[in-house]
Amino acid sequence: MPWYLGNTNIVQSSMIGWMRWSIVPLLLWSLFWKGTALWYAGRRDEKPWFILLLIVNTMGILEIVYLVFVAKLFASKKHPRAKKKKG
Repeated sequence: MPWYLGNTNIVQSSMIGWMRWSIVPLLLWSLFWKGTALWYAGRRDEKPWFILLLIVNTMGILEIVYLVFVAKLFASKKHPRAKKKKG
């Protein structure tokens, strides 16, 4: 029976193969960002953010937003150069 008459075996088998290879990188991506964001929220004693990040799973999007805009982890910091003492 062709696929357009209801034979979904071809579609399901190709979908399972695709999902098998894509789930591991997505899991690692999400785990890295969630762990980093939870660590920073815990260190900064921000309990509402910690609970929100722990419960809501957004595949790293909310975690990156927290790290960039709230924790300002990736903000460029300008450090004045240390003056050398003469003598």
